[in-house]
Amino acid sequence: MQFSTVFIAILAAAPGALADLHNIAWCYDLVPAQNFKIGPSTTDRDDVTQKACARYKARNTGTKQWDTCPDCVMSTNGAENIVCRSNAKHIGGDEWNYYCKQEGADASGAS
Repeated sequence: MQFSTVFIAILAAAPGALADLHNIAWCYDLVPAQNFKIGPSTTDRDDVTQKACARYKARNTGTKQWDTCPDCVMSTNGAENIVCRSNAKHIGGDEWNYYCKQEGADASGAS
């Protein structure tokens, strides 16, 4: 019990060490469920992904890995969908979601 308390305290004191970084990201819209389907489906927003990727590439907000993305480029994920790619994992999940929403998408995905 004491170990878990100390471990949690260490993790809480070092939020930068737990950054959610990704090498690909995309934007999408939620489509309401129809015809008795459970839950919404999604529609990829390639147009918004391109705009968000350009904004993330131009980003320069500090010295953390996710504050800049010098290697952000447009790419495809093999399924003909457009993604923003950073081989050095400069894409932060929260930051990417912000840009997708600013450009008009409902949500974002990343891996």
